[in-house]
Amino acid sequence: MTGQAISPELREWIVTQLAAGHSIPSLQASMRDAGWHADVAQKALAEFEPAPATTSPPEVATPARTAMPGPDLSNAPLYIDAGDRRVQVLQTMIHPRVVVFGDLLSEEECEGLILGARQRLARSLTVETKTGGEALNVDRTSDGMFFERGENPIVARVEQRIATLLRWPLEFGEGLQVLRYSPGAQYRPHYDYFDPAEPGTPTILRRGGQRVATLVMYLQEPEQGGATTFPDVGLEVAPRRGTGVFFSYDRPDPATRTLHGGAPVLLGEKWVATKWLREREFT
Repeated sequence: MTGQAISPELREWIVTQLAAGHSIPSLQASMRDAGWHADVAQKALAEFEPAPATTSPPEVATPARTAMPGPDLSNAPLYIDAGDRRVQVLQTMIHPRVVVFGDLLSEEECEGLILGARQRLARSLTVETKTGGEALNVDRTSDGMFFERGENPIVARVEQRIATLLRWPLEFGEGLQVLRYSPGAQYRPHYDYFDPAEPGTPTILRRGGQRVATLVMYLQEPEQGGATTFPDVGLEVAPRRGTGVFFSYDRPDPATRTLHGGAPVLLGEKWVATKWLREREFT
């Protein structure tokens, strides 16, 4: 199996092919024809096999989670010790649970993440809940990439800080995604959880369960535009460099009021890093 590791690039290829409508057996045949060992192909594709059907009746409603990520705000702190950095609490909202953090990232960390991501940018995809794969989405017009967890010292340091700040295991986080929004680019309002009613959702949930929270960190601020908006509650968060906006959702339901979007950039470029948190270890 030398030279035939299951790499992020292979996983990305599988996701792309599934989103294009190819079946697992056809991909297995393609990999075999391309020289992949049968056991490697089987193991790689097993990660994307749909969950077995169940005879249990569907749940009428998804109950709210009790254990949730989030900072300790019990004493209304102005600052929170995140292990290696003192982070400001700039704004909070209870429903939806939104916290805006100041001084979350240093200038050096913002520059380092942009530098590491710049050469790997591609048109951003969204998770496709109809298939369990990924696809282009006309509502999302940014360029992006993913870092593997702990891929480099800056990524590892930021991820550990997030885990400490939000009191959620590091292993429960997806890889850090970096996005660049050029003038005119935006992400129209959407939810980050996976819709339980969609056929591809069971496949997505096998890798770590539902998403339960999002942290958007601003790496470079545009000259105009680019706010993170929450239309249901009339909230707009300005994309100031080094700050971040956290929000959580205790169930995959619009009742969480976490509809949000990235307003169009009007002048300059906006760079952000996003960390999505799952309910269990993300693999």
